[in-house]
Amino acid sequence: EVQLVESGGGLVQAGGSLRLSCAASGFTFDDYAIGWFRQAPGKEREGVSCITMRNGKSDYTDSVKGRFTISSDNAKNTVHLQIDNLKPEDTAFYYCATTWAGQRSFTLASFLEYGMDYWGKGTLVTVSS
Repeated sequence: EVQLVESGGGLVQAGGSLRLSCAASGFTFDDYAIGWFRQAPGKEREGVSCITMRNGKSDYTDSVKGRFTISSDNAKNTVHLQIDNLKPEDTAFYYCATTWAGQRSFTLASFLEYGMDYWGKGTLVTVSS
């Protein structure tokens, strides 16, 4: 059974940091790309970052560049999203999702064009001002 399980969310003051984790199981990790999405109340879901497991290539949406860092621990089938200098506008549910990559290497734009194969249930990040 394929599972993506997010963790690491919580309540943090503006300027603080969090590290979100996405633990994957049930598929061949190295053959996939994993991305992080977020959805704030009343807003559309937004793709924020992705990483291709095969080569570690990562990409970000412009609004988070310099504050978000995605990384993978292939030995533990886990992807992390380090979020620094949190802002109130970062408040959202954060989800990880995956799509089969094969020999592809994704930019965030190309990753978002693909339909995701699997989704996690999300973790809530709340940033107080």
